[in-house]
Amino acid sequence: MSDREASIDVIQRELVSFARRARQKAAQLHPELSLVAHSMLDHIDKHGSCHASDLAGHFLLDKSTVSRQIAMLEAEGLIVREPDPKDNRKQTLKASGKGLELLQGANRRRRASFESRFTDWDDADLSQLAAYLRSYNAADAD
Repeated sequence: MSDREASIDVIQRELVSFARRARQKAAQLHPELSLVAHSMLDHIDKHGSCHASDLAGHFLLDKSTVSRQIAMLEAEGLIVREPDPKDNRKQTLKASGKGLELLQGANRRRRASFESRFTDWDDADLSQLAAYLRSYNAADAD
């Protein structure tokens, strides 16, 4: 096995481990919501508002899955539906005050968790990791 192949194997293994740990941590940081529901609420907040079809497209989920998540978020009072000013047949989804509070609390806890993990890292290493992650995510390849 070449050094490149070995490095790719290590990267794959470490990213899978990272994803597994992120799912576990997500359940601890915001136990009220599944990772999918939290991600949808975060997406709605980041964009100010969106349609259910936007969520389905962004997360590559079928409409029934998105509908269930939206219904749960709405039942919990975390989002509100409003008429779409551009098309009265559609509704936009917005984070409610309660939803925004939940996101802010989860974001504070997540940031504290990251800060704790990076306590012994110097600024140059953090900057380099950030650059590598931006580059990796910008590649947008499977």
